[in-house]
Amino acid sequence: MIRKLFTILLVVFWVAAGLNHFIHPEFYLQIMPPYLPWHLPLVYLSGVAEIIGGVAVAVPQARKWAGWFLLLVLLAVFPANIHMAMNEVQVGQAQLPPWALWARLPLQFLFAAWVYWICVRGGANA
Repeated sequence: MIRKLFTILLVVFWVAAGLNHFIHPEFYLQIMPPYLPWHLPLVYLSGVAEIIGGVAVAVPQARKWAGWFLLLVLLAVFPANIHMAMNEVQVGQAQLPPWALWARLPLQFLFAAWVYWICVRGGANA
């Protein structure tokens, strides 16, 4: 029962996160490392990837594939999170203290563990 709940939450999390790339692209544009080209297309591409991965989690036969795919997505966006912390990039009205920007980094590992637990380890049984 708890695994089913966390599976549903994982689907909602990834689809909502992906949609947010289209609703608020300016947030993601501000945290893009300057060494990456094509900032806006990459923001949209990562949003599409998150939506596809999230929807695939909902399909038991595709769940293991979705898990590996989402782990790669997390790896791909990690440089933006590092850039945000190292350069103290502030987005929006709230001014986050440097520790809060750095605290976002371990959250990525928690998300990866969540994906692994539900999708890779649990597979179609989740």
